[in-house]
Amino acid sequence: MKTKEKENLKKKSVKELSDMLVKAQEKKFDLLFKHSTTPLSNPLEIKAVRREIALLKTLIGEKQEAK
Repeated sequence: MKTKEKENLKKKSVKELSDMLVKAQEKKFDLLFKHSTTPLSNPLEIKAVRREIALLKTLIGEKQEAK
């Protein structure tokens, strides 16, 4: 994820970040399910989604602590 994308995420509300987190978790589940049946053409996509989930959780935690 690029720096500008991270800065844009920091400007979003907790509700928006939570919605994005749910979508990312669903995407991770779908990728893992597809990968278990047939190999993905790009298995590194799972790694990228995992990192996105971690970033979203971190940002949500930081925003909740600040309140």
